Amino acid sequence: MKNRIFFTTDSEKTKRAAFEAIKAEQETIGYYALPDQNIEPIISYTETIPKTVETIAVIGIGGSSLGAKAVYEFIKPVKKLQRKLYFFESTDPINITTLLSEIDLENTHFLVISKSGTTIETFSIYKYIYSLHSDPNAYTFITDPGSPLEQYARSIDASVLHLPENVGGRFSVLSTVGLIPLALCGIDIKALLEGAKMIKESFFNAGYMQNTLLNKAAYYAKYHTQYHINCLFAYSESLKYFCEWYVQLWGESLGKHQRHSAFHVGLTPIGLIGPKDQHSFLQLIMEGTRDKSVTFIKIEDFNDTITIPDVTLLHLESLDTLNGLPFEKLINMQCDSVMEALLNEKDIPIDAIIIPKTDEANMGSLIFYYELLTSLVGELIDVNTYDQPGVEAGKIILKQKLKGK
Repeated sequence: MKNRIFFTTDSEKTKRAAFEAIKAEQETIGYYALPDQNIEPIISYTETIPKTVETIAVIGIGGSSLGAKAVYEFIKPVKKLQRKLYFFESTDPINITTLLSEIDLENTHFLVISKSGTTIETFSIYKYIYSLHSDPNAYTFITDPGSPLEQYARSIDASVLHLPENVGGRFSVLSTVGLIPLALCGIDIKALLEGAKMIKESFFNAGYMQNTLLNKAAYYAKYHTQYHINCLFAYSESLKYFCEWYVQLWGESLGKHQRHSAFHVGLTPIGLIGPKDQHSFLQLIMEGTRDKSVTFIKIEDFNDTITIPDVTLLHLESLDTLNGLPFEKLINMQCDSVMEALLNEKDIPIDAIIIPKTDEANMGSLIFYYELLTSLVGELIDVNTYDQPGVEAGKIILKQKLKGK
């Protein structure tokens, strides 16, 4: 994975302080250790699931589902997987009914994921599915040790797995939360972690990623009031759900009160997919208010060689320039053209992430890159990156409403 940055920052003292803070943070924040974990217990667990199980279904929301979904949807188009993976992550009744119509309950294993063990959305869905299929062997529960969910699972003799200590939901994709469903589908979780480890080692051991991430984070922090909207413009449909994961990670981590002031700060994430969003949101970036930065993501090798055929269409002869062009080359030419147009504007900060190919290692690198970037920016804009009091406030009000329903 490469990151080309087209803007500069000169705050060396600030960058060094941020690096030292993140280095120290490894002692208390659990996600930093995930690339180095022993995955043998996870592999052993997956082997206990009967071969007759054809489908894995995650019942969870937010950090309990978005990361695994991002990886699964990235890998699924280019790899023949052992099982299909579904996500029950909404209380939309039509969505629940539609998903249930697509699976065979008797041949599905459900992963019920809730860090707190009391997530309302998760358990409203679980209660409904359990009313249709009450075999405890069809469920595995993933939660914090000692949570109400663990107590419930033990009471019905169902399997329970734990989240690692001090790993928040939106940083949990490389833990049991993401690795279990992905491994059960045949995704190479070892390669996923190896990709994350490459970024970790490069950053903490003064490799290429150290200056790259520090420069980018320092720039975002320095101009966070001017360029307070960060657009991730990914040129592949397979990255759609990665963009959704990024939106949660960025928004929930960085939209806060500052720790040492009364100011509200935050960076607004927007996920875009090229080339289709060239025909919608690009106009706003190009000629709208100068409050947006843009990161492009390109894939060099799509693992697909389909080519535009050598066909001439009457009255459309000018489009013969497309003939013989591989689609993967066309989509990257579209990306490069938009980047060049924005660079010509000179007041829109952009950078590009280049992914060599569609595989687990590169997705692992991309995930850990964004987790590190989030932590660095949070440190530099002086917020607690790992809490979410705004989300908790809404949960409290909902619980009060449910008592009076």
